[in-house]
Amino acid sequence: MNQSKNVNGPLLIIGILFFVFGFVTWVNSVLIAFFKDAFKLTSFESLLVTTAFFISYFVMAIPSSWVLTKTGFKKGMSLGLLTMAVGTLLFIPAAQMSNYEMFLFGYPVVSFSYPMFLFGLFVIGTGLALLQTASNPYVTILGPAESAAQRISVMGICNKVAGILSQFIFGGLFLSSAVAESEKLSIVIMPYGIMTAVLVVLAVWVWFSSLPEVEAEETVEEAGQVKSSVWAYPNLVLGLVAFFLYVGVEVIAGDTIISYGVSQGFSKDVAKIFTTYTLYGMLAGYIIGILFIPKYLSQQKALNFSAILGVFFSIGAIALNGYLSVLCLALLGLANALMWPALWPLAIKGLGKFTKIGSALIIMMISGGALIPLVYGSLADKLGDTQIAYAIMIPCYLFILFYATIGHKKSSW
Repeated sequence: MNQSKNVNGPLLIIGILFFVFGFVTWVNSVLIAFFKDAFKLTSFESLLVTTAFFISYFVMAIPSSWVLTKTGFKKGMSLGLLTMAVGTLLFIPAAQMSNYEMFLFGYPVVSFSYPMFLFGLFVIGTGLALLQTASNPYVTILGPAESAAQRISVMGICNKVAGILSQFIFGGLFLSSAVAESEKLSIVIMPYGIMTAVLVVLAVWVWFSSLPEVEAEETVEEAGQVKSSVWAYPNLVLGLVAFFLYVGVEVIAGDTIISYGVSQGFSKDVAKIFTTYTLYGMLAGYIIGILFIPKYLSQQKALNFSAILGVFFSIGAIALNGYLSVLCLALLGLANALMWPALWPLAIKGLGKFTKIGSALIIMMISGGALIPLVYGSLADKLGDTQIAYAIMIPCYLFILFYATIGHKKSSW
């Protein structure tokens, strides 16, 4: 009973943190559509939002591990929240830049407004990289190993519920047809000011909270599998590629759906909630995971089915039109939901002393969300067709299917 209380209290705090970074992450889909309209951007230029945000994971994953060894999990989470607060605060001067017709060496300063927003997103992502590097293993460590999957799924639900709320709140604010053109950018000042204050309060709360410090245990090498380098483990190396591709297609499905809906003829007032459909699909996937894994379905089989669904719904998004095409794109949320929890144990299995560096490398692969959507945007601009460009997702899902069936079983090169 006491042990349950000891675990549930910290998990409540971590659940709130997962809620926070779900809210901050999923608002990107609204920002892409918002900035595309406000700055008259191409698809490629608007998807620099995901690049600026997710590339921070590649840059900061290993430094975050180093910071956590110095600060511990609790103070590391607090520092992550404070870093995010700096990033959200940068949105205020970025918005104000657009109000002044100033020139520097003949170049209008207003042109720096969008780069400033992107820099703010990079700083937010930097804080999130630190927060996730701390909180993801913390959830696994805090409690019995056999129930870790359940705890991760509950955290995922907190994350996606926050994402749904962010769509209604920020979509309603930023993508409303009632917003005057002159107020386009200034409308971000109040909500991002509030977010800054909330993040600072949370950082102070976590710093002084009763979160216990826990130590991660490294997995034991399997007999005959001890190797001299982390790169000698094919299940990890191929798993890193699978993670990179998975995050890329997840971001494409969730963050481009609003702009895609507009291109399919839907008004912004209708399309602004399309990302919630993706998140509802992910919620359904998490619930399936809680109910069926591992009692009725192994994690490896779940990954198989998820990859197959990914190929199926990608083809549907390309082949169909209108609402059915958008629905197929949204249903990729269902296909993607179980990939993170299913890929993780397959990738780090048997790493032993390389488990920590392997985990840091996996966090770096979240940068797939920075690069693959950018490739999609470039392809959409060159083809002049945002729908056909979704074909880029099919080979990504096929590689994940390969990893689920064959790649993760490789014990040597």
